[in-house]
Amino acid sequence: MPTYEYVCAECNHRFEVFQKVTERPATRCPKCRGRVRKVFSPVGIIFKGPGFHCTDYRSDKGKSEEAEPAKAASKTAASDD
Repeated sequence: MPTYEYVCAECNHRFEVFQKVTERPATRCPKCRGRVRKVFSPVGIIFKGPGFHCTDYRSDKGKSEEAEPAKAASKTAASDD
């Protein structure tokens, strides 16, 4: 269950509510009974696994330049045999 943060329009009291997604949002401040609004905050993202930075952020130019030397090296190795 997610935790939602609210702020009161009357007294600026900030509080968090641990509730289901399907529950109705809080409407009243527990301190002064004033009207509240939901506060939206950025969410932390964690990238796991090898290569997300290699596969998702390279330009097409970088990929073709890296592929050409590898092809040339493999041709040279094959002709040396």
